Amino acid sequence: MRKAALHNLGCKVNAYETEAMQQLLEEAGYEIVPFQEKADVYVINTCSVTNIADRKSRQMLHRAKKMNPAAVVVAAGCYVQAAGEELKKDAAIDVIIGNNRKKDLVPLLDEYFAGKHVEEDSLIDIGKTREYEALHINKIADHTRAFIKIQDGCNQFCSYCIIPYTRGRVRSRKPEEIMEEIKGLVDRGYREVVLTGIHLSSYGLDLDGITLLDLMVKIDKIQGLERLRLGSLEPRIVTEEFTRTLAGLRTICLISICPCRVAVTLP
Repeated sequence: MRKAALHNLGCKVNAYETEAMQQLLEEAGYEIVPFQEKADVYVINTCSVTNIADRKSRQMLHRAKKMNPAAVVVAAGCYVQAAGEELKKDAAIDVIIGNNRKKDLVPLLDEYFAGKHVEEDSLIDIGKTREYEALHINKIADHTRAFIKIQDGCNQFCSYCIIPYTRGRVRSRKPEEIMEEIKGLVDRGYREVVLTGIHLSSYGLDLDGITLLDLMVKIDKIQGLERLRLGSLEPRIVTEEFTRTLAGLRTICLISICPCRVAVTLP
């Protein structure tokens, strides 16, 4: 049985995706060990939101190779998307997996162990895809609170931000898939859910007839769910209709407004 270790850098979306990749490895028969231990495969889910994040990503990738030079080091995520050509030349990295390909971690590893060249298949032009990556979780390390990814990408293209170039355009998860995942987690004893995404306020922009507010109304009806929280939102989404609707939900707890990070508690 091969051993695998994972390390996450960056946001809550990355954390969700790392959990999902870990569960894919477990289902494929890998034994998951702490990152500090010797493993056959190291998966680092990287971040590229700042230069510091880039540096930390490189450091963790090289640290993994030093811990076991014979191990397969997998670089995944945003830094891969931003610096893929550079990473292909890095001797410390064996497999690169860009965004929207994390779901294929296991088959890409199988190809690598079979001696096949996988680089061309593992990094896509993220700006051209409109597909929401099908990642799922059925458990999470925190046994009371579950972060649920419902959205990816951003259409804002702020001059200071690299995220639209590493995450692509807005892609929303289908509401029925979100509901199914939350119900499954509630059945396993989770009582609190935090909805998260790259640009959460844009949820539903690419879907017909549903908004973030509509989704929350649906989730609020799930039996057994006690608390519903949101990741960071933009101020402009908080209209009078928005606040009045949330105030009527039994599960809503707290929302955080960006960029000022003002916490708003609803009555």
